[in-house]
Amino acid sequence: MMEIQPQIVNLNDLFSGRLFRIPQYQRAYSWGSKQRKDLFEDIKKSYAASGRNHFMDTIVGMRRETAITIYANQYQAVEIVDGQQRITTLILLLKAISLDLDSDDMIEGKIRDSIEETLMKPDKVTLLLLQTNHDTSGHFMKYVLYGKYPQPEIAKTFADRQLLSAMKECEDFVSQWQKDGHPLTDLIGHLKNRLTFIFHEIGDESLVYSVFEVLNSRGLPVSWFDRLKSMLMAIVFDDSEIGDKEGTIKQVHSIWAEIYGTVGLSLNLSVEALRFAATLRSHKRPNRALGAEASVNLLLSQSQKAHEVIKTSNWIISVTKAVDAIVSDRRRNAVTHIAHARLFAVAVELRKDIGEDDKREILRLWENVTFRIFGIYGKDARTAVGDYVRLAWNTWKGGWAVEQILFELHRIGSKFPSNEDDIAIELAEVNAYGDRFNLEELRYFFHRYEEHLAKEAGLNFCNQHWNHIWQASATDSIEHILPQSSEEECIHWLGNLTMLPPKLNSKLQDIPPVEKSASYTKTGLLDAQDVAGRINKEGKWSKKGILEREKKLLTWAAQEWSD
Repeated sequence: MMEIQPQIVNLNDLFSGRLFRIPQYQRAYSWGSKQRKDLFEDIKKSYAASGRNHFMDTIVGMRRETAITIYANQYQAVEIVDGQQRITTLILLLKAISLDLDSDDMIEGKIRDSIEETLMKPDKVTLLLLQTNHDTSGHFMKYVLYGKYPQPEIAKTFADRQLLSAMKECEDFVSQWQKDGHPLTDLIGHLKNRLTFIFHEIGDESLVYSVFEVLNSRGLPVSWFDRLKSMLMAIVFDDSEIGDKEGTIKQVHSIWAEIYGTVGLSLNLSVEALRFAATLRSHKRPNRALGAEASVNLLLSQSQKAHEVIKTSNWIISVTKAVDAIVSDRRRNAVTHIAHARLFAVAVELRKDIGEDDKREILRLWENVTFRIFGIYGKDARTAVGDYVRLAWNTWKGGWAVEQILFELHRIGSKFPSNEDDIAIELAEVNAYGDRFNLEELRYFFHRYEEHLAKEAGLNFCNQHWNHIWQASATDSIEHILPQSSEEECIHWLGNLTMLPPKLNSKLQDIPPVEKSASYTKTGLLDAQDVAGRINKEGKWSKKGILEREKKLLTWAAQEWSD
């Protein structure tokens, strides 16, 4: 029987003789600036308390049986189960220190060599001190090897963005440390010798998840999503009826590797996937999406045997992918920012028995109804919660037919009529810029209008400028035809707004309408060209023109967002 013997170690002891791995079935790097700032503050405060050790964290690792030999030195391979965020950040901090040490100075040069030997074994690429997971772009490896990284803005996933931000913030911390008059030799000495950890190194994987749960039941901050995965794994290890336990464990690991690979694409995707997965699997039709803890309890109650764990894990990856598919379409941000509306769309996405044409019809009606409620009528996120959640559950769990789903969407929307008079009451002569609409809703409104103009002209809607508009912040593309500097009461009215490519919008912001109409024409955007035509025809742009255009937009909106 394997004994669990926690060790109190400093960072130097922790890294000595070990090579760390983060398995694919663990989450990707997810610490944000706040967590890193807290770590840096802990380091500064403990340094100021001269001579004192500072407890940093509990680390749980699983020791693999085989050791790795490099030039007669043996290294134990350890998979990090808990504590990977802190270890990853500290390794990045060590690299940042190494980059700033003076290699021509005898003492600093030796310290730098020592750090590099800790971070990279002679075999280099295959034997970094830490091998991360889900780092498909190789940012971590390249930084440890070469000290280079791109700007965080280029990151395609949330995990990559946080990793690149961590590199920059670690370098900024090292720079500030020196500006504050502290030697880097003090910093490296403090990190390696004064930061202490409780390290649980376990050789039996079946014990890992029990230790993890015991530790986290005592208040250590771990997400419910991660706790669910750990508890599901514990069920697999405890199931004595499994014929091929090793193969089953490998299968569950593989599923969770795919789950975490998907979760790394978006902020807060794991929490949403957890809550939606449980809500749609609830035996009773809910009126609200379940909370995280209730979701874990429900999914665990349905996963008492290994084969049920596999079923639940496969369900979670299906929901995770469906959530990602819905929220990754930036064009729909104006409707997907409402959680209960997202839940319904996810339920539709999950229905493999509904054809693509029917799904498009359902989701188009869903967009119209949702935007009417939360955009045009400006209702807050407390509106129609039960309606959407019940419909989502009936769509998935109840297996409702397309006709039933459409009928219920019409019923929800009937409380918010789409006739022109009602829409005019809501939107005519009001501040539409960031007040009556949020800016995502405003961009969505004009995107739909551009689609309408293209269809009316018999054109295919495909404009490279709109691709740039979606990639930038909404505020960078919303154009005030009459400049905001004019301070007229109508500058934020719908009739005075249009969309331009981000750089052009910035360039034209204070120029009078008559002088920028030629630039509108050159964009290729049909709405901007229409505005230019109106300006050129009248020779000016006034409140009268704004009201005329607003009336046209509201007439179109009543037709566009009707059922």
